[in-house]
Amino acid sequence: MAGVKEKAAEGQGRLMPLLVAAVCLGLLGLPVAVWFDLSALTEQMLRQQANETGRLINDVRGFYATEVVDRVLKADRPVSVTHDFRTTPGAIPIPATLSIELGRRISDRDGAMRYRFVSDLPFRNREAQTLDTFQRGALDALRAAHPEARKPVVEVTGSIFDRQVRIASPIVMGPVCVACHNSHPLSPKNDWAVGDVRGIQEIAIRQPIEANIFAFKFLLAYLVLAASAGLAVILLQGRQARLIRAMNRELATANDFLASISLKIAKYLPPQIYRRIFSGEKDVVVQTERKKLTIFFSDIKDFTASTERLQPEELTALLNEYFTEMAAIAERHGGTIDKFIGDAMLVFFGDPETLGVKGDARACLAMAVEMQRRLEQLNAAWRRRGIEIPFRARMGINTGYCNVGNFGSDDRMDYTIIGAEANLAARLQMIAEPGGIMLSFETYAQVRDVVRATPQPPIRMKGISREIVPYAVEGLAGDLAADATVISEHAAGLDLFIDLGALDDAAAERARRRLAEALQALDARGARPSAA
Repeated sequence: MAGVKEKAAEGQGRLMPLLVAAVCLGLLGLPVAVWFDLSALTEQMLRQQANETGRLINDVRGFYATEVVDRVLKADRPVSVTHDFRTTPGAIPIPATLSIELGRRISDRDGAMRYRFVSDLPFRNREAQTLDTFQRGALDALRAAHPEARKPVVEVTGSIFDRQVRIASPIVMGPVCVACHNSHPLSPKNDWAVGDVRGIQEIAIRQPIEANIFAFKFLLAYLVLAASAGLAVILLQGRQARLIRAMNRELATANDFLASISLKIAKYLPPQIYRRIFSGEKDVVVQTERKKLTIFFSDIKDFTASTERLQPEELTALLNEYFTEMAAIAERHGGTIDKFIGDAMLVFFGDPETLGVKGDARACLAMAVEMQRRLEQLNAAWRRRGIEIPFRARMGINTGYCNVGNFGSDDRMDYTIIGAEANLAARLQMIAEPGGIMLSFETYAQVRDVVRATPQPPIRMKGISREIVPYAVEGLAGDLAADATVISEHAAGLDLFIDLGALDDAAAERARRRLAEALQALDARGARPSAA
């Protein structure tokens, strides 16, 4: 366990610097990387725009030099402006023709920019143009819009690998254009008005995404570092998790071991003391206190003779069964089982839990009565199992002050009571009848409202200067009397056991009939003359 803890602490010590570094990297590295990448991307875009603009200017200058200036210088007649300038000597193109020709030159090159002059109403001698969906939609939208509300129509398309932006701007008819088109014989329309949209000029710019991937090299580097740090943290966390699981397994094993040990130890301690020790309410130190307790002592009559009649295995089984039943009754009534002494049993009431002096005495008396009843039931069961003379117990109860607590040394101690009052309880059971309960006057005074008892001749006991008047319990009264439901008598030729609480109405009726038959048989036996 110690090795696992050391490994876990070592792993935690390695993990913390990485976590701090990862947080710092996240807080500082990301904005720095984005700033550098934005600067590089801006520079790249400016360079690209400058290159495209320079190419566009070169195309315009080249067209102007060859198709305008050169034709003017070579003209042998006055220069004219016409759409069919190539077939007309000394002619130069009109603006619409200029736009169409420039569009061809610009678009023929393998560049990112495309330019087209598009109209659905070209002159009749020109090749008809095929408009795609975007161009047709843009033309309809611009013509339908109010002149002051016309704005370029934009479309963005592409895939995950490239993007394309198309911008369509209106070609608006001016006064000169209107006059020309309305009078020209090849014009498809002769009712143009100033402000009408004749067509559109479309600029399309395509940009492959992969061209800008490495513009984010700093961000990529940041992500690689962050991923590496995250992977390292995950690996360390996995190692920590494995160590923690190993610790949990060891702890579970240790807990199971301790639980099994505690359950075994609990069998050597009174339940009340066991619970208080393991809950932390009671310290395990040599310490006693003086309390008024009710002490119970029981002993099996003629136990030595039983040891001679029974085999050791049978005797052990019977004694263990007897103590198991008596201990369960004691615990049920709140008694603290001090010890088992051979066939004797010492129980006291009033520590560590108490019902008050009167309540403790009544609980002890109720326990003793239930023990005697249960013992009668056990005797009946043992007889059915072949035990000829089962156990009969004598019980004594006394109430008085005793020292109670932990006695012994710092290394070995016992939770018990000492005092003359405990010895008196043992003396009282010695003078009790088998199956009977003997009370001291101090106990009788606490329970006299629930018990019928008769005083016995006084006795003297070493350590106690006064005479002790014992009281033999004859029966119960009050609340406890309702529980007197067992009738038992055993002798040679007699085996009687009736548990009234266990009989239903039908069983009670059968018992009445059988008892009546038994009485008749006894009466007949008494009336029969004796043999001469």
